Amino acid sequence: MSPDDCRMTHTSSFDTVISHFVGNNEPDFSQKHPLESKWTLWFDNPDGKQKQSQSQWGQTLRAVYTFDTVEDFWCLYNNIIPPSRLANMSDLHLFKEGVEPKWEDPACEHGGKWTAILAKGNSQLLDTNWLHAVLACIGEQFDEGDEICGIVVNVRPKNNRIAVWTKTASNEAAQISIGKQLKEIFGMPENARLGYLVHADAKRADRKAKDRYTV
Repeated sequence: MSPDDCRMTHTSSFDTVISHFVGNNEPDFSQKHPLESKWTLWFDNPDGKQKQSQSQWGQTLRAVYTFDTVEDFWCLYNNIIPPSRLANMSDLHLFKEGVEPKWEDPACEHGGKWTAILAKGNSQLLDTNWLHAVLACIGEQFDEGDEICGIVVNVRPKNNRIAVWTKTASNEAAQISIGKQLKEIFGMPENARLGYLVHADAKRADRKAKDRYTV
């Protein structure tokens, strides 16, 4: 891997992350800047054709890489293909180290997820929203950051989805705060709807489950 592979893409979200860790001083890129948490990227692509049943889910899930500095994140990000170029039925999961992207994980079992649905055909929007939401998560930009388990992008034939998983579905105030900030990160208009689905509801009712909260 060459040094150029680890170059950093300067976006407003990136600048916010850097500012969070080095303050107002000019960052010294000869040194690595540690994140507050370690994060692991996971990948899942069962067969690229059909949805898995609940009993099958997770059998093809694989941990790819764990990082804990800003620079190591960019090394990873610049050496994987973006969501818009993944095959249908593929998933990328970026979760805090020690948390598996599964409903049954102790950190996730009492939680849920905020999900944004993105129409097919706008690759740049998908990749940009994914990057900005990832930077907000690893840069601890959410006011209720301790509630964040991870973030997922699902590539599907009809619509793509980006979801932020949280720990405590019963904590309405925390979830609403995260949902509102996520809408800002995505640049969604005020009248656009973002829904929060509780994992336990999804397990019981599958596709008939309804959102617990909306913003």
